[in-house]
Amino acid sequence: MNDPHGTGSTGHPYTINTPNVVNAPTEEQERALRKLTHVLYALYALFWLTGGVTAIVAIIINYVKRDDAAGTLYASHFTWQIRTFWWSVVWAVLGVALAIVFIGFAILWVLGIWTLYRIVKGWLYLNDSKPMYAARA
Repeated sequence: MNDPHGTGSTGHPYTINTPNVVNAPTEEQERALRKLTHVLYALYALFWLTGGVTAIVAIIINYVKRDDAAGTLYASHFTWQIRTFWWSVVWAVLGVALAIVFIGFAILWVLGIWTLYRIVKGWLYLNDSKPMYAARA
């Protein structure tokens, strides 16, 4: 839309014109995100005991709270957890489908080890307040 006044206004009467500034999270918000990220790793770790229910709860929370984590080191943990979940789903479906020819059992076994590795690595990095991915130059 045209903006004859140069104010960034869209001209729509219900639009509030605020600058696109991302506010840095407060110390309290950072603590809450850290605690939540620990809880999410615990939910992912418990998925074996709950038939996957806790992983479904965790992935929903990951997506709901992802914007709150944006710009923090916790965003990389959310991305790590989300990728772990979806790749686990893909490989689990493949493993189950191939279980009739027995190769699926090997896929599922490797998937279990890989998932455990991802949970442990992520939780250790979180404990050390390190992001999961190196900053790109």
